[in-house]
Amino acid sequence: MHVDFLPDIILGNIFSYLSLQDLRNSSLVCKRWYSILNDEDNDVWRLHCIHKLAEEVLSSDLLSSTPTYKTKLKAFHHAWNPEDCSRNIYIKPNGFTIHRNPVAQSTDAVRGKIGFSHGRHAWEVVWEGPLGTVAVVGIATKEATLQTHGYIALLGSDDQSWGWNLVDNHLLHNGDSQGNYPMLNNAPKYQVGERIRVILDCDDNTLAFERNYEFLGVAFRGLPEKLLYPSVSAVYGHTEVSMVYLGF
Repeated sequence: MHVDFLPDIILGNIFSYLSLQDLRNSSLVCKRWYSILNDEDNDVWRLHCIHKLAEEVLSSDLLSSTPTYKTKLKAFHHAWNPEDCSRNIYIKPNGFTIHRNPVAQSTDAVRGKIGFSHGRHAWEVVWEGPLGTVAVVGIATKEATLQTHGYIALLGSDDQSWGWNLVDNHLLHNGDSQGNYPMLNNAPKYQVGERIRVILDCDDNTLAFERNYEFLGVAFRGLPEKLLYPSVSAVYGHTEVSMVYLGF
């Protein structure tokens, strides 16, 4: 069968059953496929989203920063990893939100599915429940601990993680406070529901944050050249945290 003569809608249905790697390979060997797949909002990406993403998340505001079907699908493949989190955390059916069970005297963390060691990457984090005494957002290597006894700033408690504690506006790494952040007089505290954009620059080895689209400055420099994963750690029972990858 010569696919160049197939209507786009039929090709769209064929492509919807291919993996993302197969789609990428297809775009490299056929100009027409490349042209079709280059449209990030066409039926190919729409059908993939319908197959992979929950209907509730496609119709919600959570993915409002990913305007096309292709970017929504990419965000899903970078979302929280259900196989890489504390036993006291589970991923909700929408695929983007963690729920921490109400377990006493425990701090619990989660990592994203994909880590980064090259390029620039950004993702949004939204805390959708109470912060509790400690609520940390940042990055971690695969070696960072995901659960510990007590209520501590787990993310940033060792040399394998870097975090910003939203409760007291302190930066944390290797178990020590790295100073206040952002560096403003009387910097406002995080309010539940605000969008935090995490910006990881693996070329410059820096980590920075935005809050409600306001750049807050570089938080960490001199990051190691190894895989770094989106991560959060939480202590409050029934709190929920969503993460949406935006790209690079």
